[in-house]
Amino acid sequence: MKIVFVTLFPNLISPYFEDSILKRAFEKKLFSMEFVNFRDFATNKHQKVDTSIVGGGAGMILDNLALRNALNHLKQKYPNSKTLFLTPVGKRYNQKDAVRFSKEEVLILVSGRYEGFDERLIEDLADEVISIGDFILTGGELGSLIIADSVLRNIKGVLGNSESLQEESFNENLLEAPSFSKTGEVPQILKSGNHKEVKKWREKTSLLKTKFHRPDLF
Repeated sequence: MKIVFVTLFPNLISPYFEDSILKRAFEKKLFSMEFVNFRDFATNKHQKVDTSIVGGGAGMILDNLALRNALNHLKQKYPNSKTLFLTPVGKRYNQKDAVRFSKEEVLILVSGRYEGFDERLIEDLADEVISIGDFILTGGELGSLIIADSVLRNIKGVLGNSESLQEESFNENLLEAPSFSKTGEVPQILKSGNHKEVKKWREKTSLLKTKFHRPDLF
């Protein structure tokens, strides 16, 4: 799989892949990355990528031309890619999306800035419009990282133990059962060695935990 980050600030994203699990997965060539600064596709003298909003309003908006040029270039380069625009007005992202996107050949993540995207860019070039939650950030780079991390961990070989994916939160619309380290007191059933009873305990506590923390999942 290849992930292409389209952003004005590649240096906000690239350091995340310099440590830990994703660094090892990248070194094993389990995925690849590309960073595209769409300022490089601006055609004006000073490579400006922002402009005032038609009809008035606070702040500036991303100009239609530079980002359009960059994405048209990527669409030609990767005809089988899926392009996601990161914006608060999109569909709320979830674990099912992460699994679904992990099956893509090339995933293009477009990070917004300023007051957002020219709507024509979304209509013409977005395959999907995604929000990571009902809040506002200064830019889409953190959102792109969240999507990249959650997608890549679903690729075979990225996690050391693939069984970790099978009992995670949001599988079957439930939160993961409580986990404990070996230090201190823990529920005795977990030390019983009775795998059938442990499984039943985990199913029950998963249900209770979901009812308490996320009743909206039912």
